[in-house]
Amino acid sequence: MRDKPARPITEEESHTLLRDGAVLIKGVLSDQWVEQLARGLDDAIRGPDTMVHDLSAELRTDQFPYKHSEALRPIVEASPVAEIAGRAAQTSVRFYMDQLFYKPKGHIPPTPWHQDTCYYNVAGHQLIRTWVSPDPVPREASIEVVRGSHLWNVTYRSLAGRDPEQDAEARAQQENNPPDVPMLGVDAFEGWDYFSGVRDNSAPLVPEIEGHRDSYDIIGWDYEPGDVLVFYAHIVHGARGDVESPTGRRAHALLWAGEDVRYLHRPGQIIPDPAPLYAHEPKTGQLLSEFPDVFPVAWAADRAA
Repeated sequence: MRDKPARPITEEESHTLLRDGAVLIKGVLSDQWVEQLARGLDDAIRGPDTMVHDLSAELRTDQFPYKHSEALRPIVEASPVAEIAGRAAQTSVRFYMDQLFYKPKGHIPPTPWHQDTCYYNVAGHQLIRTWVSPDPVPREASIEVVRGSHLWNVTYRSLAGRDPEQDAEARAQQENNPPDVPMLGVDAFEGWDYFSGVRDNSAPLVPEIEGHRDSYDIIGWDYEPGDVLVFYAHIVHGARGDVESPTGRRAHALLWAGEDVRYLHRPGQIIPDPAPLYAHEPKTGQLLSEFPDVFPVAWAADRAA
C-alpha cells in the first residue's frame, strides 16, 4: 500500500505540467518521507555497485540505486511519488528506473542542456521524471527547463557515450578485448559501464542554449525538501551550477512510464534496459504494459479515489 501525498495535487499544477512540461509541486512529501529519502540516498552513496559512474570529482551518478539500498527501496515502492507523478500528468504510471545524482559540498558544477529520452530504449509523450532531494537547492544550482520544449518534435543527441567518429582507439580496444558476457540477457550488466554505449551521431545536437539564454523561455525554481519536481523526460533541461555550496546535493530521479510509452530500440544505447526486460527480447513498438512483470502499475488513475 502506497502512502498518500501530504496534500492533493491541484488542477492548476497538473495544467502547468501539461502546458509547460515541468512543475514544482511544493510541500507534497511529509517530513517522514524526506527523512527516509535522506537515509536511502546516504545508504546508496556509501554502498555503490557496478552501475556507479564518477563523471568527475564533483558529480557521481548511480543507476538503479534502489536495488542495492534497502533504505531507498521504500521511496520507489511505497512513497507517494508515483501518485504525484500520475496525478500531475493525468495518467497511470509504471516504474521504469531510478538514478542518484550526488554533488559533494564545494563547487557545484553545471549540468549541460539535454533531454533524457535519448538515453533510454523507450519513447512516448508520457515518459515522466520526478526529482526529489532531502537538501534545499537554490535556483542557481537546481534544474532549469526550456518551457514547452517537451512538445518539440525532435530528439537530440546524447551528451554521453563513445563517439564512433572520434574514439577509434576505444573501439579497437573493445574489438581486441570482447566482453565476457553478451549484450543481451539478464547477466549482461556484470561490470557494465553505462557510458560505454555508442552515441547516435545521426541525431541533431542540442541547441546552444546557455550562450543565448534570452532567446529561450527558461524557468527554474528554489527547491525545498518536501517538494517534488515533475517534468517530461523529453523536455530540454539542465542546471546552471558554478556556485559554491556549504553542503552536498543529494538527488533521486525516478522515471515513470505513462500509458503511451513504448519500447524503442535506439541506434545508440547509453543506459541499459532494466535487467528483467532482456529475457522478453522486446521489439520496437511494444507498449511497456505488455511486460507487466517487469513494469507493474505503480499508480492507476482509474482506481484512484
